[in-house]
Amino acid sequence: MWFGGGVIVCAGVTVGDNTVVGAGSVVTRDLPPGVLAAGNPARVVRELGR
Repeated sequence: MWFGGGVIVCAGVTVGDNTVVGAGSVVTRDLPPGVLAAGNPARVVRELGR
């Protein structure tokens, strides 16, 4: 997992392996592995290649 600066992850939320969360995002729901997520609330922007 990589988190940009200022990311907020709400209680009880899980973030999958190899997931990147953009700076300033607010993660309100579980994120699957291997994706790029960003925004408020954070949502999946695209899948990341391996």
